[in-house]
Amino acid sequence: MDQTAQKSGHEFIGDRIANREERIHINLGPVCNNNCVFCMEEDRTLRYEVNSAITPARVKKILQQNAGAAEVCFTSGEPTLVRELPGYVHWARQLRYDRISVMTNGRRLSQMSYAEGLVKAGMNCFYISIHGNTRKMHDALVRTPGAFEQTLAGLDNVARLLDRGVILHTSTVVNHRNIDHFAEIYSFLRAHGVQQVVFNVMQANGRADTYFDQLFPTYTLTAEKFAAFVETSDEPEAQAFLVDIPLCITHDRVPDFQRGYVERYVHFEVAPEDGIARDPASARARQSDDGEFLEVARSDLDAVAREKRAECADCRYNQACEGVWTNYIRRMGWDEFVPVPK
Repeated sequence: MDQTAQKSGHEFIGDRIANREERIHINLGPVCNNNCVFCMEEDRTLRYEVNSAITPARVKKILQQNAGAAEVCFTSGEPTLVRELPGYVHWARQLRYDRISVMTNGRRLSQMSYAEGLVKAGMNCFYISIHGNTRKMHDALVRTPGAFEQTLAGLDNVARLLDRGVILHTSTVVNHRNIDHFAEIYSFLRAHGVQQVVFNVMQANGRADTYFDQLFPTYTLTAEKFAAFVETSDEPEAQAFLVDIPLCITHDRVPDFQRGYVERYVHFEVAPEDGIARDPASARARQSDDGEFLEVARSDLDAVAREKRAECADCRYNQACEGVWTNYIRRMGWDEFVPVPK
């Protein structure tokens, strides 16, 4: 999620994408204490089954086998609800992972002792999901009364630890309810110490597919609204990034610096004993050399849930583009996607 690698921050977006370092995701949380209306993990039973199989012994094995990766990120469900998380962070530090991160709704971090304990164990990067700058907006989207106060308190606690070398980024999922508030959300989060504010376009899967008509603004509208916000920002180079939107849509609309990208990653699932994959992405995954894990890459999800058309081959972004969500095309068609000449 670090969208501005120091040396390459002003390189062409295609080059930044090509030069992404791979990180590993360890999906820990069988459950989540939020109930986001756009959650891509709609099958809660399957998530519980898959993530519960990642035992402490398996976490240690994954960390050992992948030592040397640029980053390990603890994610999925809500990882801070897993009591062993501080110990896992300590193991990662012992194995000399440069960046040890967590993707979280931040609510547990409202306990300063817990946030500080993670940092002492070795956590040095926090990606906190927050979807509005008001209680009304955020709580309605996560469908959990009181979540906003806890998330904001958690964010503030991490901000108090920035002098220890901690990185603080946020993730805001763009939807019809917050699309007119880019500027307010950005200013609010920066005032609370956030270093990078990432605006993620929804994945058209899970609940975002179920509630597509109520939630999903067109890519064109999203790009135009974001571009207008950047143009009027008081910061000469706003630390705001629009992520997971086809590059042909943002070309000549959004400044190249603010065009973010999806990280290159792989997560691990325990290989099913019956050999039957639980979903199409897992069916494509590579099996670990010892046969214990399925190594599910982000590209596996892209391959089964996104598509391109023949005209995309002539676009300058074709090599960098993951394609468009099939569920989006099914509803909106191809008219807004115009290949950019090479």
